Amino acid sequence: MSVRFIDKYAKEFIDPAALSAMGERLVAAEAKLKHHSEGNDYKGWYDMPLNYDEAEIAAIEKAAEKIRTESDVLLVIGIGGSYLGARAAIEFLRSRYYNIQKKDTPEIYFVGNSFSGDDLAETLALCEGKEVSVNVISKSGTTTESSIAFRFVRHMMQKKYTNSEIKERVFVTTDKEKGALKAFASREGYNTFVIPDDVGGRFSVLTAVGLLPIAVCGADIRALLDGAAEMRRKIDAGGLDNDAYRYAVLRNLFYEQGKHVEILGSYEPSFRMMNEWWKQLFGESEGKDGKGIFPASVIFSTDLHSLGQYIQDGKRVLFETIVKQKRSRHEMFVPANAVDIDGLGFLSGERMGAVNDEAMMGTMLAHTAGGVPNLVVEYDNRDEHDLGEMIYFFFVACAISGYILDVNPFDQPGVEAYKRNMYALLGKPGYEELQKELLDKIHNIE
Repeated sequence: MSVRFIDKYAKEFIDPAALSAMGERLVAAEAKLKHHSEGNDYKGWYDMPLNYDEAEIAAIEKAAEKIRTESDVLLVIGIGGSYLGARAAIEFLRSRYYNIQKKDTPEIYFVGNSFSGDDLAETLALCEGKEVSVNVISKSGTTTESSIAFRFVRHMMQKKYTNSEIKERVFVTTDKEKGALKAFASREGYNTFVIPDDVGGRFSVLTAVGLLPIAVCGADIRALLDGAAEMRRKIDAGGLDNDAYRYAVLRNLFYEQGKHVEILGSYEPSFRMMNEWWKQLFGESEGKDGKGIFPASVIFSTDLHSLGQYIQDGKRVLFETIVKQKRSRHEMFVPANAVDIDGLGFLSGERMGAVNDEAMMGTMLAHTAGGVPNLVVEYDNRDEHDLGEMIYFFFVACAISGYILDVNPFDQPGVEAYKRNMYALLGKPGYEELQKELLDKIHNIE
């Protein structure tokens, strides 16, 4: 077993009677997931690892090879689920220093995920003098951040390449049949991949949305999918007593105890963007109807020197889930000094992995003693198979957790509010009345 859930460090916080009372809600949640009732339109991810389209995977691999062969840089344009999963996987599988490492694969930069002109300009400057390909990802093609970035990128490429050359360097991941981006890609003759209709953005990393950029970095996307399929089989074999369901149940149990914040922590800096991906997955899935566990994240031991004090002694509204890597890629041993100037001579010759493990254990014991339950998700290796297992584990746990909470984990009605206000303030046609209302509010504030 490559990925496993461990709750033994939280036993003192688990009331057996309260846990038993969750049984009926779990049964109902599983029925909603498996029988495709609520949120039926967005459950395509559930069976996908078991029956993915072989022709599409081959096409993704072919496109990735073309990009690797012809380009120094791949620009990935997208926001939210259209970029977080891919970036997280690349940094986890390769390195957070991927773009500055010596390698035979292109640098990969992500744009279109903010309105910062500084950030966009600095990223485009990194492309100067280099051969560039682009993967623009958007279901509709009208997502403001990504659409603006695509405009800038197209202008940059038009100065460097002919139209026929651009056609060979732009890869579009969008709706199969409709939308502004699909129409534009068809008109220009760009290479296209499909965002499935029944897969929402935060569940899309195992589709072409995530797989193309991940394949460009040289990762084995078939092993990633095989890992997801393996976790699906484990969950099916476990019935109601599987790891993903138990994690979902305990999250809700702690939530009902008043612990409304979950901190996802890792002792591996390569997991930092996986933290960000997880925050979108759970935050966008559960945060609605005035409910939901607030997802936060840390990288230890770094954040023990900043947030550690609050976690240990602050308001008791949180619990932690620690994602633990069992095996290190590199065996590093603490060197010995001729003079023990730092008082750490007792660590001479010790593996860094062992130091990391003991730091984790000491921290968990301290935090649980301080009233913070600690759950653990452990994986064996920092590789594609285990990452695929972990992604699917969190997919299922998120869906079940949302259903136990009695929300639809597949919609996101709240994200439109800021967009309406932004469009109105920017003067988008059709928003004139709202613009006047908002300007009046701003005037009254000032």
